[in-house]
Parts: sequence; C-alpha cells; structure tokens
Amino acid sequence: MSRRRTIAEVLGLLAWFGVFAWLHSLVGRAHLAATANASTLQSIERALHLDIVLPVNQWLAGHVGLAQAAAWFYRAYYLVVAGVLIWVFRRDVAVYRRVRRAMILMMVLVLPVYWAVPMSPPRFALPGTVDIVALYGIVGHASRAGGWTAMPSMHVGWSLWCAFAVWTALRVTHPRAALLAWTFPLLMVAVVIATANHYVLDIVGSVLLVSTAITLTAFLPWPGSAHPPAERPDSSHSPSG
Repeated sequence: MSRRRTIAEVLGLLAWFGVFAWLHSLVGRAHLAATANASTLQSIERALHLDIVLPVNQWLAGHVGLAQAAAWFYRAYYLVVAGVLIWVFRRDVAVYRRVRRAMILMMVLVLPVYWAVPMSPPRFALPGTVDIVALYGIVGHASRAGGWTAMPSMHVGWSLWCAFAVWTALRVTHPRAALLAWTFPLLMVAVVIATANHYVLDIVGSVLLVSTAITLTAFLPWPGSAHPPAERPDSSHSPSG
C-alpha cells in the first residue's frame, strides 16, 4: 500500500472511530430504561444460575493488588486494539482489510442494540458491588462514561476481534501462536465480570455480535478478488475465518 493510501487509511479510521464514539454517546442516555433492563437481566441470570458477578466482584475487591491490575487491564485494552491493527496492517494488507471489515461491521451492528436495549452495568444496578475501575483505574471515576450501554460488552467484543485478527493472520503459518491469541478475550471476560462492568449475558451478547460481524464479512469478496474467500482457488492456503 502506498504512503498516500496509508495516510488515507489512518485518517479514515480515526474519523470513523470519532463518529462511533459520538453516536455511542448519544445512545447511552436512557438511564431509567437501562436500570429497568438491568433488573430484568439480573432476574434472568438468577433463574439460569448465572448470577456470579456480585461474589466474584466482592472477592476481587478484597485483593487490592489484583483489583489494581484488573482496572489497568480494563483500561489499557485500547492499546492492544491499536497494536493489533498496526501489526496486521504491516504483516498482510489483504488480511488487514478483511479484519477491518469485521471490525467496522461490529461497530455498526452494536449501535442499534445499544439504542434498543440500554443496559445499566452491575456497578450501577447491582447493590453491593464495588466499582473497581473507578477506584483503581487510570482515570478514576471517568469509568461512568458510557455507563448505560453494557449489553453487549464491547470490551469483550474488541478483545474477541483482536483474537480473531491475530488468529486469521497466523493460523496457517503459526497455528500454536494463533491459538494463544484467544487468551486475551478469556482474560477480558474475567476482568469485566470481576470489576462489575458486565453481566454474564453481556458476554454472550458480545460473542453473538462478533460472530455475526465475522459471518457477514465472509460473504464479502476477498480483497483483490471478484469472489468471496470460499470461492478462491487457493482458499485452502489463505487466512480465513
């Protein structure tokens, strides 16, 4: 990719992230509905015996060192997302374009969900929880930003996308390293639950979101080809999801 196109790519992504952040801020304002939806979700989790957030959060709150590490991990994931984007771009432009499509689709798909089903996170709606990120995080009580769009968890969504991007880039040439990438979303799942930022069903929503985005991406033509990945003659040797 030429220098001019690289600059255009970077500026385009920055503009899109800015638009997404703005739209996200607009949909995350239905506080009363978010509280009611959170109460309903709590009831569902209790019925399914998935109500583990409160005991896990209270356990983490009693271990200051781990709580601090969890808060930093929760915040610093942006660096991982940026790092994965840059790394995949430098490694394989065709793979980069594919995973970028999945990323953009994920962001487009999540906004209507946030608008239709605002959700207050456990740290606001579940009595007895400790806001670990507000207590120990880099920017303190700014953890209240976007506090009514918990379903699905974009922290888990982004971490799943990172794992998918690395797996797609490495699975043919370095399959073991590709599998290691999936430890990142597993750690994120543990962190968002223990810090009381998300419910278990928020994680399920994230998996559905990312799976849908990846599936839709698979129907798009492979970059540089007139056919979808499944129809390429050399598809067995090309990274695919």
